[in-house]
Amino acid sequence: MPKEQYLTLSKASGPNSSTPAEPFVKVIAMVATLGGLLFGYDTGVISGALLFMGDELHLTPFTTGLVTSSLLFGAAFGALLAGHFASAAGRRKIILVLAIIFAIGALGTSLAPDVHWMIFFRLVLGVAVGGAAATVPVYIAEIAPANKRGQLVTIQELMIVSGQMLAYISNASFNAVWGGADTWRWMLAIATVPAVLLWFGMMFMPDTPRWYAMKGRLAEARRVLERTRAKDDVEWELTEIEETLQEQENQQKPHLRELKKPWLFKLFLIGIGVAVIQQLTGVNTIMYYAPTVLTSVGMSNSAALFATIANGVISVLMTFVGIWLLGKIGRRTMTMIGQFGCTACLFFIGAVSWLMPETLNGQPDMLRSYMVLLGMLMFLCFQQGALSPVTWLLLSEIFPTRLRGIFMGGAVFAMWIANFIISLMFPVMLATVGLAGAFFIFGAIGIGGAIFVLNCIPETRNRSLEQIEHYLHEWLSPDRETPVLSAPLKREAEHHGG
Repeated sequence: MPKEQYLTLSKASGPNSSTPAEPFVKVIAMVATLGGLLFGYDTGVISGALLFMGDELHLTPFTTGLVTSSLLFGAAFGALLAGHFASAAGRRKIILVLAIIFAIGALGTSLAPDVHWMIFFRLVLGVAVGGAAATVPVYIAEIAPANKRGQLVTIQELMIVSGQMLAYISNASFNAVWGGADTWRWMLAIATVPAVLLWFGMMFMPDTPRWYAMKGRLAEARRVLERTRAKDDVEWELTEIEETLQEQENQQKPHLRELKKPWLFKLFLIGIGVAVIQQLTGVNTIMYYAPTVLTSVGMSNSAALFATIANGVISVLMTFVGIWLLGKIGRRTMTMIGQFGCTACLFFIGAVSWLMPETLNGQPDMLRSYMVLLGMLMFLCFQQGALSPVTWLLLSEIFPTRLRGIFMGGAVFAMWIANFIISLMFPVMLATVGLAGAFFIFGAIGIGGAIFVLNCIPETRNRSLEQIEHYLHEWLSPDRETPVLSAPLKREAEHHGG
């Protein structure tokens, strides 16, 4: 078919359309990403709470790292569990359960009488955070039209950084208004409010058309498509989903043993790499320990808490930039910009910490403090404006529909384990190699991440999820001399004049 004729018949919200998303899709995305808001708040609030709970809970550098990182350890297993049950129970039911766990964890941490209970309830809270990280992007990716998938999935990242910003503002506000020993308890308790809102909101949301179709519930899949797509799109997209699932109908129940297939094993490793390099930049040492870092270079508690708000504001503003960029440039290009920029900023922070004097005329050198803060803000411009948004989007796109829940859970598990190790060890690194040494180490790791990006990141822009699945199958199966194109790839080849 000639390209001009194809474009005349193109779908209203197909991969290359500029048609706006249906209003109901936006409502679904906003409700579901309350999970991201909770994710951000619960990971960000600890940065300020640590300044106040230390004396009451008798924290050492190691237990400080353990309190912070226990949530991340729980998140790793929350991601695995959510990924395992997402295919059987559905994305929506998983999010409902996670909302309840969020509320229990928030209340438990706020009432913890000692460090042992604090660590336990941070683990519980982590299960919800990891489950949300694995489930919400998949839920939105599967329910969004192809042409708006990038922007809608990235709302998750926007909500994460908004939650972190709210946590920083909350920390500074509670300190300014009360400033007592129990301030940290109120900081942690307030997270129950969005958890309740998430639960009530998801009660009225549908599951995804791809999950319904996977379960043979085609009438329900059609109803969701009719509410979330332009009228002209319902038939072709339902047909595309059915075609892809029919190709897999003789396969067994989704299981990790399918990694024996070389192309799936390669794809899973790429997914793990995409997830892990985002953490190996050391981003969460800044998001979790910013006040600790800033007080270590001479700022007072109040000044450090206030300065940390700038981290949150920059993160939110740059995520808007990231959402805009996703509509303009490819996923691979955006990943390279983020990885290279973050690595350069890590070396900048390390150099400032190493070269500038700690004291000036017997007082802490405040110029050094503000230069470290500047390095953090530049780092967050690249991390939140490029690397983090595209990470969540790639993870929601690259895995096959039938295995998406399990593979997403495995990749996010690896992400949280990397996050856990880094967050646990950072206070120890500060105490041993110092701030400069810590950031030079992260910078060196960043060079390895850049090599991975150059060699392994695929381009998935302007393709439906089914087209991405078949494209990656062909790309990662070099032994196939004459690839046989599926129906979705035939349509894509037609569209591109192939």
